[in-house]
Amino acid sequence: MDNAPKKVFVKTYGCQMNVYDSERMRDVLAPLGYAETVTPEEADLIILNTCHIREKAAEKVYSELGKIRRMKRVRAEQGAEMLIAVAGCVAQAEGEEIVRRAPAVDLVFGPQTYHRLPQLLARRRAAGRAVVETEFPAEDKFEGLDAKALPRKGVAAFLTVQEGCDKFCSFCVVPYTRGSEFSRPIEQVLTEARRMAAQGVKEVTLLGQNVNAYHGLDARGLSIGLAGLVGELSRIEGIERLRYTTSHPRDMTEDLIAAHAENPRLMPYLHLPVQSGSDSILKAMNRGHTADSYLRVIERVRSAKPDMAISGDFIVGFPGETDRDFESTLSLVRDVGYASAFSFKYSPRPGTPAAESDRQVPDGEMSARLHELQTLIHAQQTAFNAAMVGRTVPVLLEKPGRDPGQLVGRSPYLQSVHVQADPTLIGTIVDTHITGVGTNSLSGHYARAV
Repeated sequence: MDNAPKKVFVKTYGCQMNVYDSERMRDVLAPLGYAETVTPEEADLIILNTCHIREKAAEKVYSELGKIRRMKRVRAEQGAEMLIAVAGCVAQAEGEEIVRRAPAVDLVFGPQTYHRLPQLLARRRAAGRAVVETEFPAEDKFEGLDAKALPRKGVAAFLTVQEGCDKFCSFCVVPYTRGSEFSRPIEQVLTEARRMAAQGVKEVTLLGQNVNAYHGLDARGLSIGLAGLVGELSRIEGIERLRYTTSHPRDMTEDLIAAHAENPRLMPYLHLPVQSGSDSILKAMNRGHTADSYLRVIERVRSAKPDMAISGDFIVGFPGETDRDFESTLSLVRDVGYASAFSFKYSPRPGTPAAESDRQVPDGEMSARLHELQTLIHAQQTAFNAAMVGRTVPVLLEKPGRDPGQLVGRSPYLQSVHVQADPTLIGTIVDTHITGVGTNSLSGHYARAV
């Protein structure tokens, strides 16, 4: 094998799990001599780690591939080889179609097979043509990933603990691109978390498509839920903060709710998507819960942890959504009072039941509803942030800010906080007196180390 230094450029689309996956791709490529570059033109390997959630995701990937194809041609004229790989959920969904439409692509592989990157590259070189790997492998892709890894960058990190989904919401492609629900064994997760702690990570966010459905096996072969995993992780020296995302209302168990009250390392922030406030739309979405059952979960969470910040996801204009349905969504938002939320217009995903509906909502109506919903959510977020002024909160300082002497960190409620403080404090948690509110952040004065 050629051991000359090589460069890899990874472009990541979409969710936090893709960010984690991209990091692990760099890990498995490091023993092959690949170092990361931020300049795609000089890369020997370009990987597009794709997401299928957003509208026209595949077309955006093909557009990007057109630009990269021209880079590949320039490199070839210079006598150098550039390999192009498409990974992630678009790769899983499109498969051979990507190579047909973009012949310059050398590798296509789904989110369950990136651990095979060294073998895929070897197959590509041996075959001299594109390699497509979108079968769901029988082995656990995480098994071979923990032995050797590059140092983590920063004091906060993502850690995937669960993948896939068995809920089959009628609008969602995740069960088809990520597969059925799978939870990593407890010890495997703890090993990775310990390594992160040794590398200076202070805050770990546990990731999963349906993270609160986590049920990993412990050393005795017993199934442990997310609350139990959080308890084990909180005992690791150096890990000061724990978060998790994304959750499903149907899996918000009582022991997990209790953990928020009992475990000080579990942050008071919960991302709990509801998608709609209309029971008829929730049924059509196959969400498996009602607006009322969702509100009762929020009530139990806030009873256990009164200062809990709630975040959510919303889809407007789902097929068949009426004005009355949309008003029910606005009513639910008013009842909850969100600290933040993500909202989108419905867009059909090929192969999902909702895409086949003949009750599609006109785009103009969807746009108007989205604007009204986002105006309400923005007002709630602004009010939540404004209520922080005058409070002193612990902030994990993560990196330098834009202004001289400024550091940027995160509050327990996931807000970005700007603080005037010495750079030697990066990686520490400091009490910060909040004095101001910006568009998307808070500002404050350093009070003391925690």
